[in-house]
Amino acid sequence: NWPLFFTDCQCADDASKAYEELFAKLDTNKDGKVDVTELKAGLEAMGIKTGKGAAQKIVSSGDEDKDDSLDFNEFSNYLKDHEKKLLLTFKSLDKNDDGRIDFTEVQQSLADLGLEISKEVAEKILRSIDADGTMTVDWNEWREHFLFNPATNLQEIIRYWKHTTVLDIGDSLTIPDEFTEEEKTTGLWWKQLTAGGMAGAVSRTGTAPLDRMKVFMQVHSSKSNKITLFSGFKQMLKEGGVMSLWRGNGINVLKIAPETAIKFMAYEQYKKLLASEPGKIQTHERFMAGSLAGATAQTAIYPMEVMKTRLTLRKTGQYSGMFDCAKKILKKEGVKAFYKGYVPNILGIIPYAGIDLAVYESLKNLWLSRYAKDTANPGVLVLLGCGTISSTCGQLASYPLALIRTRMQAQASLEGSEQQPMGRMVKKIVEKEGFFGLYRGILPNFMKVIPAVSISYVVYEYMRSGLGIQK
Repeated sequence: NWPLFFTDCQCADDASKAYEELFAKLDTNKDGKVDVTELKAGLEAMGIKTGKGAAQKIVSSGDEDKDDSLDFNEFSNYLKDHEKKLLLTFKSLDKNDDGRIDFTEVQQSLADLGLEISKEVAEKILRSIDADGTMTVDWNEWREHFLFNPATNLQEIIRYWKHTTVLDIGDSLTIPDEFTEEEKTTGLWWKQLTAGGMAGAVSRTGTAPLDRMKVFMQVHSSKSNKITLFSGFKQMLKEGGVMSLWRGNGINVLKIAPETAIKFMAYEQYKKLLASEPGKIQTHERFMAGSLAGATAQTAIYPMEVMKTRLTLRKTGQYSGMFDCAKKILKKEGVKAFYKGYVPNILGIIPYAGIDLAVYESLKNLWLSRYAKDTANPGVLVLLGCGTISSTCGQLASYPLALIRTRMQAQASLEGSEQQPMGRMVKKIVEKEGFFGLYRGILPNFMKVIPAVSISYVVYEYMRSGLGIQK
């Protein structure tokens, strides 16, 4: 059995000798190669429990010459490589560097990645790895447990339930993604950001007509001037043809890149600043860091937001393009115009991000406690569902602020509308239209959620395989 091979001695010769003995044991037909069936049977015979599909995963990830089996070189390379990764994970979990992992460390590591779990769950995870019943796991136990389990329990829960921001529903107020240390060192993070950015671009373009409709309703719709989806689209088509439905989409897609980059960098910095102890960050600190990062990114690209609203609402021939739009706003209204509606916009980040996070956490915990029997993987639909519901709730809460923001951004471009501060505007809308006046345009806004989520998910998956990010 294992412990015989892997004594504490980590000398290279001993390790390779151990690998050789192991390889000889597994290679039952002695052809110098181990294939999936041999690996599976061999590991079972040695009493090593592996997860579903583990043998296949090991062979395919170690198989360099693509012959569906591992020769000794490939086999020992896979083990060395995998062991290095395991050591990294072990070290990152072992917060107090005593060479053992206990349940508080498990809890803490998951919390660092944005997962709150109870003491019982942490103990359950530990028990599944702990061989000698001490309720702590040392490096040998850890390595023995995971060497032939390519996917690890802890990693699985983390991986599946990381609240990803892949789902671009056209609103950019979400808290940025968490990246593990490993992802940062291997450069996975920029690939994921790129894939996410592409997904956002395609999904925004796909749902642009609904977005334009929303902005139209937010600004123009009132009791006296009722705009329905049908009448709105008819008016747009009449005024500018089919292409006019995509007005303002160019800049909406352009702003994804700078915004994501600034948000990601700022988030990492704020996390360092706000963490009460270095390397550990609690949920409320993460929420603060995320909101601040969102606010920083929004501040930097806010002029693009104003231009997006102006370009979306423009009449045929009003601006020849983005630069023309910027030039005209500057000339007519000065620099100040580029920060109109800034206050409600920044205020909107807090309820949006807070509710989004809270709803997502509760849905996740509900799923984990009810349905997580054999695996931590909830499947695509559950994840997409949770993400969609949580961001929809966030949107509902911050929508009135978004409406006020859009109106303030549009103000000067509407003939005969006076400039009003935020408070007065809210009061006026509520007096004239009632409370629901603050929710104009919510229908096209929610209509675009499901298509936007689906498009961005599909594109993201394609981009991932294109960039070679494995699951």
